[in-house]
Amino acid sequence: MKLLIDNALSPVLAKQLSAAGHDAVHVREYDLQAASDEEIFLRAQQEQRVVVSADTDFGTLLATRGEASPSVILFRHGTERHPERQGEILLSNLEAVEADLATGALVIIEPARLRVRTLPLP
Repeated sequence: MKLLIDNALSPVLAKQLSAAGHDAVHVREYDLQAASDEEIFLRAQQEQRVVVSADTDFGTLLATRGEASPSVILFRHGTERHPERQGEILLSNLEAVEADLATGALVIIEPARLRVRTLPLP
């Protein structure tokens, strides 16, 4: 899976996902650490990547854009903040949401559940 890790998360997460066989890139690798959410969305769309973030503004942006891409995985408040643990959580759930992400989805990871909302959002 092709993933773009937002600056709200550690580059360690991108390395862990890459080591597991995913095409994961942190925004710092593109010199986009200070980029707007719109710029990150554009890069993700161009490269057909899923945005991975802890920034809830991405959910709002998806709702206002009304588009079916890019898909976003969002770590919500209360979820694990250690990058290694985030990687474990993500890797253990990616297969279950892969088809949703491929067609356009917002996947929200919370401490006790995983929610999937199909894009475009209403």
